[in-house]
Amino acid sequence: MILVDGGSADATRELAAGRCDRILTAPRGRAAQMNAGAREARGDVLVFLHADTRLPENFVLGNPVWGRFDVRIEGRNPLLKVVAWSMNLRSRLTGIATGDQAIFVRRDAFPGFPELPLMEDVAFSKAMKRIAPPVCLRAKVTTSGRRWESRGVLRTIFLMWKLRTMYAMGASPEALARRYER
Repeated sequence: MILVDGGSADATRELAAGRCDRILTAPRGRAAQMNAGAREARGDVLVFLHADTRLPENFVLGNPVWGRFDVRIEGRNPLLKVVAWSMNLRSRLTGIATGDQAIFVRRDAFPGFPELPLMEDVAFSKAMKRIAPPVCLRAKVTTSGRRWESRGVLRTIFLMWKLRTMYAMGASPEALARRYER
């Protein structure tokens, strides 16, 4: 397991010490951090996991070109179950995987994540779909609903729909990242 820190100001590195095989530092940004980790990884399959997401206890990847897990969102708000169900359905219908769903890819097929400030997972999925359809594992990763709950679940749903729509219409990932960070 490789943790790639993008210059956090909290105790990430100290908390991760002893729990990871390696801790790296890379420029801030999910794509840059995931690409840095991939360059250092030695396995045949790469699994990209957000820091607030946990893999299921028992799962089998097999040998797919790429794919993602179904997701369960942990939290108190009952709407989080609906959000997770919707994310899983959307991914099955569109072949688009998001970072919360723990994307995996064979090393020999990994082109790198496009170094975008937002929507890197969507751009990656679109590129990978040209190579092979994604495998969607029903084993569920568990991700934190903390951001959803702190920003408001409905507000976050609408924000994400808006950002995805704007991205599909050609808005720059930089402008979208500024809206996301507000």
